[in-house]
Amino acid sequence: MKIATFNINGILARHDALLTWLDEAAPDVVCLQETKKIDAEFPRDAFERLGYTVELHGMKSFNGVAILSRLPLEDVSRRLPGDDGDEHTRWIEATVMGRRPVRVTSLYLPNGNPAPGPKYDFKLAWMERMRARVSVLLETEEPLVFCGDYNIIPQPEDAANPKDWLTDALFLPASRAAFQRITNLGLTDAFRVRNRSPGQYSYWDFQRGAWERNNGIRIDHHLLSAQAADLLIDAGIDKQVRGREKPSDHVPVWIELDA
Repeated sequence: MKIATFNINGILARHDALLTWLDEAAPDVVCLQETKKIDAEFPRDAFERLGYTVELHGMKSFNGVAILSRLPLEDVSRRLPGDDGDEHTRWIEATVMGRRPVRVTSLYLPNGNPAPGPKYDFKLAWMERMRARVSVLLETEEPLVFCGDYNIIPQPEDAANPKDWLTDALFLPASRAAFQRITNLGLTDAFRVRNRSPGQYSYWDFQRGAWERNNGIRIDHHLLSAQAADLLIDAGIDKQVRGREKPSDHVPVWIELDA
């Protein structure tokens, strides 16, 4: 089972680019972030023609997550529990019915800038809610995959120029500590299991020639429960997608599971 995560930065703007990549990479499951469309305006027909079931949790102009799957989906759940007033569309989960079921979550963690401030407080509170939800799901002892745009640079080697991010919400000590509290529940960073080397990025800013200078950061992650980590075959980043016409500022990151 090949599971990819891709912050598409606008489903209509990257529609053709996404279809091209799907044809090349042939993932079984794709978790999208920043679709930026209400569900009724999502161009689902094009993906359904490719054999994907489409499950959405979108809003107008901002945020929005989705799961596309060539395998049956069951028990779809939307919204991160813990705050009834949170209207952001940043969380969707479903069980993918492969040779063995895998619970997959597509998430778009808040950016949090400027920090300090209300947006940063919301980021940290959201991460605590995520930690609580992960704890509940771990009790099922099922293979779990939490993937998406985490807006977290876990370690200095995950940035080309770590000093540039010292005051940014993506790299502040409190952000990284909150991320660590989540992984300390027993989750594995799938990419780092397969590739320990620095210089591996999933995001390059549109400004200041970041792509041309490879001034990137790794903020798109698959965190796996122990049961999913036992099934891990490979993981990778499709960096070449960033150099194409009308790219997102993120690229697809994928894993393969024996499932």
